[in-house]
Amino acid sequence: MKAEELIIEAGRTERQYWQDIWRYRELFYFLAWRDILVRYKQTAIGITWALIRPFLTMVVFTVVFGNLAKLPSQGAPYPILVFAAMLPWQFFANSLAACSDSLIANANLISKVYFPRLVVPASAVIVSFVDFLISGIILLGLMAWYNFVPSWRILTMPVFAVIAFAAAMGGGLWLAALNVKYRDFRYIVPFIVQFGLYISPVGFSSSIVPDRWRMLYSLNPMVGVIDGFRWAILGGSAKLHLPGLSLSMALVALLFVSGVWYFRKTERTFADLI
Repeated sequence: MKAEELIIEAGRTERQYWQDIWRYRELFYFLAWRDILVRYKQTAIGITWALIRPFLTMVVFTVVFGNLAKLPSQGAPYPILVFAAMLPWQFFANSLAACSDSLIANANLISKVYFPRLVVPASAVIVSFVDFLISGIILLGLMAWYNFVPSWRILTMPVFAVIAFAAAMGGGLWLAALNVKYRDFRYIVPFIVQFGLYISPVGFSSSIVPDRWRMLYSLNPMVGVIDGFRWAILGGSAKLHLPGLSLSMALVALLFVSGVWYFRKTERTFADLI
């Protein structure tokens, strides 16, 4: 059988870029699997760290906002309210951190071999998505502990997971490309993640935000994502602010499309700058 050949010529890689992503799918799997294995290598408790970090954050937020501040919990146990938001937020935050450094960490590969560079940050998002799935075990445990039975809305959670994936991918592509040219972003990204945690409705319900400010608050695209997860998981009295959700979803779409556009625009310079 004749071996398949890859011919690189002027304009060809541009025309066949998206087909090349499929052709290089094995590299995609390799990078994702390598990062999963390396992430918790030589740690005493291994992948359990994916459970401990969001669990401890949930405990702190429950004590501060639920027990001390006595904020409303939309009719659900406060730990479940918090963790329903921790799932998409941790996925988004971990994706930004991993993507921003993904091209630099694979500099040797990028500078020597041709392949669609989009594969590198995409594999980083997949690794964060694996952590997201593992963290879901805590949510199931909380539901069992509090005898909390979700409604039919839980069936819509994959839809909001896809939206969270688009937000993580879009933001990750922006930061991955910018970090190649401006290494300041290795210091900026942790600040963005920390600041974003406080301005997103993770430890509290967005229903406490006055109605006149809801649209402005929804300019944070993660507000709609988090509200969607809570609506799907909590059921009952959990309600969606549809105008704010629509605005957040539009911003997620803009973030994803612009992220792909900017990454593709700057991709050809990565090998020189790294």
